[in-house]
Amino acid sequence: MIPRRSIAAAPLLLVPSLARSATWPDRPVRMIIPFVAGAGADIVGRAYAEELANALGQPVVVDNKGGAGGLMATAEGARAVPDGYTLLLTSQGTTVFNKGLYKAPGYDPLKDLTPVTVCGTLPNVLVVATANPAKTVADLIAQARAKPGELTYGSSGIGSSLHLSGVIFEQRTGVGLQHVPYRGAPPAVLAVVNGEVTMGFFNTPTVLGQIKSGKLRPLAVTSKDRTATLPDVPTMSEAGVADLVVATWLGFAVPAGTPEPIVARFNAELNRIGEIPQVKDKLLVQGFEMLPPMTPAAARKLIEDDQAFWLPLIERSGAKAE
Repeated sequence: MIPRRSIAAAPLLLVPSLARSATWPDRPVRMIIPFVAGAGADIVGRAYAEELANALGQPVVVDNKGGAGGLMATAEGARAVPDGYTLLLTSQGTTVFNKGLYKAPGYDPLKDLTPVTVCGTLPNVLVVATANPAKTVADLIAQARAKPGELTYGSSGIGSSLHLSGVIFEQRTGVGLQHVPYRGAPPAVLAVVNGEVTMGFFNTPTVLGQIKSGKLRPLAVTSKDRTATLPDVPTMSEAGVADLVVATWLGFAVPAGTPEPIVARFNAELNRIGEIPQVKDKLLVQGFEMLPPMTPAAARKLIEDDQAFWLPLIERSGAKAE
């Protein structure tokens, strides 16, 4: 039996939390982006941060922490105080892929984080340096078969969608490649441009400038359909590689235990930002395609479904980050 005094005191225990959420925010909000500055996810995160600061009336300070496929930064976000002053950019890589690649990632995406929303998708594009004679995916596959295990591909790190695009490419084509992880996408892109590695799968915004300037040649996109950003570039299916669809999504989460009113406010503001025409247009030009507004429950369901699809595939691939 619970003492009468405990029952009377129980509502008082909720007062500080309710008071905090009622006055929130009264200081800057930190947005952790688990990727280096200049990466596709960073471009998206900063666009949201700018609009979110206007909506909340407080600065939203972007904190880039790249490396290890976003693992360390996401773990840091999961450990943050759940007071509404830490917002974490999430991705398919940090909430799904890392769970299959690491024995002990340091966080559980659905226990240690509360999903807020999923905003949109970023397809990857397979690129080679313009000095490479390959003009099509078939040409590249022929190169790989002529030199088994010698062709290399760069990525932003083990466990990223860039890495796993290469893993699936190997599975679907039967070629052997060497994976060369870098600390973030920009140095990996530079490695392809300079010929240090043969090729790479990158988020469209990350390589759009190099494609337009003629430094990189796009061979195929990993989305189901062609993208508005690169309408002349075929899909992997059109290029002859079936069942290679990787359009990584980006969203936001907060540490588990963040007051529900704050989660709801974040959800409403982030969904609203995604509907602003100038934001949509700005990011579409970069290759980021918005999804319809999503509730926290729907975002959680998407992660659960993605884990059910991808984790067995990662296990069969033998890919490990440790």
